[in-house]
Amino acid sequence: MELLKRVEKTIRDERLVQAGDRIVVAVSGGPDSMALLHVLFSLRERLRIGLVAAHVNHRFRGAESDREADIVAAFAEELGVPCEMASIDVPDYIARTGMNPQAAAREKRYAFLREAAGRHGAKKIALAHHADDQAETVLMRLLRGSGPSGLAGMPIVRAEKNLELIRPLLRIYKSEIECHCADYGLPVCRDSSNESRKYFRNEIRLDVIPFLRQYSDRLPESLNRLAEIARAEDEWMEAETRRTFAEIVSVRHAGDGTECVLESASFAVLPIALQRRLIKLILNYVFSEADLSDFARIESARSVIVRERREALTLDLHDKVKLVREYGTVRFVQALPDPEPYAYAITRPDARLRLPEAGLTLECSLLETDGASAARLLADRNGSRDEAYFDYDRVPYPLSVRSRQPGDRMNPFGLKGTKKVKDMFVDEKLPPAARQRIPLVLDAAGRILWIPGVRRSAHAPVSETTTRVLAMKVRSFEG
Repeated sequence: MELLKRVEKTIRDERLVQAGDRIVVAVSGGPDSMALLHVLFSLRERLRIGLVAAHVNHRFRGAESDREADIVAAFAEELGVPCEMASIDVPDYIARTGMNPQAAAREKRYAFLREAAGRHGAKKIALAHHADDQAETVLMRLLRGSGPSGLAGMPIVRAEKNLELIRPLLRIYKSEIECHCADYGLPVCRDSSNESRKYFRNEIRLDVIPFLRQYSDRLPESLNRLAEIARAEDEWMEAETRRTFAEIVSVRHAGDGTECVLESASFAVLPIALQRRLIKLILNYVFSEADLSDFARIESARSVIVRERREALTLDLHDKVKLVREYGTVRFVQALPDPEPYAYAITRPDARLRLPEAGLTLECSLLETDGASAARLLADRNGSRDEAYFDYDRVPYPLSVRSRQPGDRMNPFGLKGTKKVKDMFVDEKLPPAARQRIPLVLDAAGRILWIPGVRRSAHAPVSETTTRVLAMKVRSFEG
């Protein structure tokens, strides 16, 4: 009875359920989950909740797994609780995907629990993790070099999409659960794989914790206290990180996905702990389908952002996420395939060419003029980089318009000799992501005449002897 009261107090204190909730209870058949189902069933009227039991046979242990499924189904029927059952060939899934067995089983199990919740209109899934599980989790993460977030252990409640995962037994120890099962004569199964030392968690439970208890007989309690302290501080830090995110990070949504943008100067003045947290939050925002929060990845990103040299560079953080530093601006973007090279031909002086790769339209026209009117034409440009004028009779056709290629060089107007196009882009501080999209206009001899928005070449300048002017102009287009 004492355990029932303590679990009820935890549920009410943490507001794990509300009156009218329907809850899917994950039941493996072991003592922990059978006790959880029994406790929630015993409290159902006081809490005014509905229950659905859910069991997954992972088909790891043959007849033993089948027997567990039968025992769970029979116990749920005895209580009068609806029971969702699934038999999933997880070994086959592991063979096809190469996943870690525990991770594969967890993925399939949680997917089934979410489906069961959807079928029954449940918004919460109850899991049977207890205080000894929490101690194991904290110690495992400590040995793996986790930060404060990891040392906070498992939360008692966690939002996941449109569901909440709740752990009503998280403050109850294994010995108390075993006593509850014995007191009420609950049918329980013993999973033989829990004794296998091929799993890290089992080694922690069977070897490491018993060894350490020689030096602290209250080790599980100490680890749970550490988790509680770390969680409170972690929650404060998380709130501070989200406040900072709102202040200095801009989120942009485009057809290519989500990107987060910040200024390196604003980031560099933050405390290092907050810098790391902010990067972790950004990575989760840009690509939430994978855990990208390992220390080495975050630290490599942080070092790129705070470096004093204001250069342009790209850092691959994952096959789906990259950091792009464009001088003082830093972007976290979903990694996309490199832009495909493109090339078009212009065969006549009056032409209009749409360049979807660059988001531009190139317009060419032929103007009859004399030296004086040509001079006025150039004066009226007001230094626009979106227009360029050439002596038409000195430009061999056809023209070509293409993306940049390795080794491209140009003879810029006003300079002696040639210069690498790559270096010109760097001088202009053009974002690396944009460089492959910028068009180059070349004549039939392969000379670069103009890089729209950047610079024109010294070839075929308009002079007082010019009678026909080739006018070029680019405009942005939408869509």
